[in-house]
Amino acid sequence: MIDIAGKNAFITGSSRGVGQQIALGLAQHGCNIILHGRTAENCQQSCHLLERYGVKVYIVHGDLGEEVHVHHVITQVKDLGIPVDILYNNAAIMSTYESDIWEHSWEAWMKSMKTNVFAMYTLCAAFVPQMDEQGFGRVVNLISGIHQTPELAPYGASKWAAIKLTEDLASKYADTNVRINSLDPGWLRTDMGSQEAPNPVEAVLPGALQPALLASDGPTGKAFEALGA
Repeated sequence: MIDIAGKNAFITGSSRGVGQQIALGLAQHGCNIILHGRTAENCQQSCHLLERYGVKVYIVHGDLGEEVHVHHVITQVKDLGIPVDILYNNAAIMSTYESDIWEHSWEAWMKSMKTNVFAMYTLCAAFVPQMDEQGFGRVVNLISGIHQTPELAPYGASKWAAIKLTEDLASKYADTNVRINSLDPGWLRTDMGSQEAPNPVEAVLPGALQPALLASDGPTGKAFEALGA
């Protein structure tokens, strides 16, 4: 496990839920946090919770469902003038549950892919080359263990696409100190996971921090499980 005190982590979708927990977990290790939500106001609770750790906290905002807005978020991060050492691509949307599995619209497919895959790729493109240049980087792409659920096909397929994208990107940076891995947070009680989930959102820690704390010779292209830690 490496020391990440003083490093900077950018966590998308960190205004609540899993992203908020990851922000708190990293802050406990002395890591500075770049929060992200659809609006700056949405991040205020996370910002308040982080005060106890004495780390630097920044806020960026924007919807990750359209390319122009993703680039606006990237610009906000780069305007902070600090390096991104750790990137958690946590933000995602879930498609509508369709009992008739043939009723998923093209719009639903596209929305899932834009937020859950295209934005992930664009954010990696914005920060991974910089990580390579600075000689350190940890990228964690959130995936899902969902399977055999055609009622949520667009969501499930987008998360499997995220696994493949992670593996491909990791292969390109395998000989560097940039470790690119995926993380299945497990079924948690969140707005997305529903209150029927068996585990509280807090259960995502400490497992969700594993990929951020890897040594330079640690695995890359691996799918971690937060609840299996």
